[in-house]
Amino acid sequence: MNNAIEQLLTRQACQDLVLRAAALADAGDAQALARLFAEDAVLQRPSGEPLQGRAAIGAAYAQRPPGRITRHLVTNTLFDFSDDSRPGALSQVLLWSCDAAAEAGPHGRPAHARQLVGEFEDQFVRAPDGHWRIQRRTARFVMFRDADPG
Repeated sequence: MNNAIEQLLTRQACQDLVLRAAALADAGDAQALARLFAEDAVLQRPSGEPLQGRAAIGAAYAQRPPGRITRHLVTNTLFDFSDDSRPGALSQVLLWSCDAAAEAGPHGRPAHARQLVGEFEDQFVRAPDGHWRIQRRTARFVMFRDADPG
């Protein structure tokens, strides 16, 4: 980056992409989520073949089970500006899910027993319109917990 202010603006724009992608995935808005990625983006999810391109990403997320509620808690995002034209970031993710059909009580719906801890490794690129997009995302699970052992 040419200067500290430009780097801060880039960091903020890319941080917004990371958080907005999680929020849109949780909201089930597959097409808005896909628009956060570059046209030729690659998304490697924890299981399965890499998704190649924005259209494939949108189609894959549109297949999400309709009664599933998720919350991605994204934190500890560390940025790497060693390549000015393609900054990167590593974020830690805690994923919770539940069924929409479960009765909501005063504290919400009961979450599934499985909690997943993972990470997003992102590379960003400035699109022709001047906005930053996710060029490559590798999402992986690092650990899980199925149920309370006690």
